[in-house]
Amino acid sequence: MPVHPNRLMLLVGSLSLVWGGWSEPARAQSPPPVWQGEYAGSLIDASGRSQWTGLQVVAQGAGEYLGLELAGGLPGNRWNMRDRHEAVGRAEGTPTLVLASAAHKYEVDGWQVRVTDLQGKPVGTLNRYLRSSQTLGAPPPAKAIVLFSGGPTSELKNARITPEGLLQVGCETTRSYRDFCLHVEFRTPLMPAARGQARGNSGVYLQGRYEVQILDSFGLVSQNNDCGSLYKQRPPLLNMSFPPETWQTYEIDFRAARFDPQGTKTEPARLTVWHNGIKIHKNVELTGKTGAGAAEGPEPRPIKFQDHGDKVLYRNLWIVEK
Repeated sequence: MPVHPNRLMLLVGSLSLVWGGWSEPARAQSPPPVWQGEYAGSLIDASGRSQWTGLQVVAQGAGEYLGLELAGGLPGNRWNMRDRHEAVGRAEGTPTLVLASAAHKYEVDGWQVRVTDLQGKPVGTLNRYLRSSQTLGAPPPAKAIVLFSGGPTSELKNARITPEGLLQVGCETTRSYRDFCLHVEFRTPLMPAARGQARGNSGVYLQGRYEVQILDSFGLVSQNNDCGSLYKQRPPLLNMSFPPETWQTYEIDFRAARFDPQGTKTEPARLTVWHNGIKIHKNVELTGKTGAGAAEGPEPRPIKFQDHGDKVLYRNLWIVEK
């Protein structure tokens, strides 16, 4: 499965431009209705040096927001995967959200973030970005089986389609699969007041046995039950979750467990996963079934798209058998 770098999109008024270097964005005529999202730009650090910095603003419900300042940039786009500082704030019915951390004050208008130190001295401006997976909308290869593309659902059992032509949770493939590469596009709902496993939960159950978790984990330090995790076995190498209501992708390269003629497992199942174009698991072993998965065995089984009671949606699903 080829790896595609995830691309950074700069929101300039109503235009989205592929990020290729720094340019000064034009200001929008009016702010967007929400502050949640991703921002990036240069800030002056304590030593007086300019450092590229990312900021994720996460809605927490009841007007409360969490900010995550990330040294070097956004996850998958230059963040050093180490330095992360939290800020908190509350919307008070004004067009600007104010967040405060131990070092900075952030004034968020939805398009830009003006950052000052605690004495009010400006240290830089961050601009809003929309990121899109390089594999979003990827067409199926010639040998692929199209599970769902907005039309027929003959490859799926219990498929339910929204009026917009999107696939709802709670279905499974009509065929059984052994080794494969699977392309998945999914969208989690906006549930700012929810927490943990109640926040946009679904999952892709490989062979009905092994779950690659789907959850709104935007801005979290990933645990083994967050988005991209191999449920309760292994967290992702990096939390590549985009904000809820954003289309995201998985590419899953799966090799089933092997069994001898007596039914004894001789090799564990293995998989590699890309989330939004970034590799988050590299040829890792699964120690056994995950969560509520079916028992391991030599026989191939269907792939399930879990119904956990939340309005997660899917589109553009295809699979290549190996």
